[in-house]
Amino acid sequence: MSINQKPIQILAVAGSLRKGSFNRALIRAAKELLPDNVTLVEFDISNIPLYNGDVEAIGFPESVQEFRQQIATADALLIATPEYNYSIPGVLKNAIDWASRGPNQPFFGKPLGLMGVGGTLGTGRSQYHLRQVSVVLNMYPINKPEVLIQYSKEKFDDAGNLIDPTAKKFIREHLKALAEFTRTLSSND
Repeated sequence: MSINQKPIQILAVAGSLRKGSFNRALIRAAKELLPDNVTLVEFDISNIPLYNGDVEAIGFPESVQEFRQQIATADALLIATPEYNYSIPGVLKNAIDWASRGPNQPFFGKPLGLMGVGGTLGTGRSQYHLRQVSVVLNMYPINKPEVLIQYSKEKFDDAGNLIDPTAKKFIREHLKALAEFTRTLSSND
């Protein structure tokens, strides 16, 4: 099998717990825009408890163990996040904090795709903070193309589906870049 044919599995996480989240809608759109030989599985972080060192000392909660396992087995990660108070939503940061605990933190060396919808900067500050977090976790975020979608009701239908062709184009190109980068990294192992 050539490097261009290697199957890629992406684990996607929405940084919002809201069922009608537009960032969850981006993940749904991503599932429809995947390149060939790429699959995407979403992990719901709503069952991850607040981080507590006393709980960690007893052992990882089941939801954290499952999240860590899915990160470890995925070839790449995709985070679709809103922006809260110019930064990462607390629930997303909490999930990352739990999963990053040793031993064997599973983020190490993972390619990372970032996208988000909301606000006038399209979650640019939140994504910037996630890039900072990725440094300490040794993840490799995709730089271009960026998927920074300004919130607009015209970009989604009444069912919450992404209908904006420009946004879909950026997501498709971002996923293609993520898959290509993931294959390149795996060929260097």
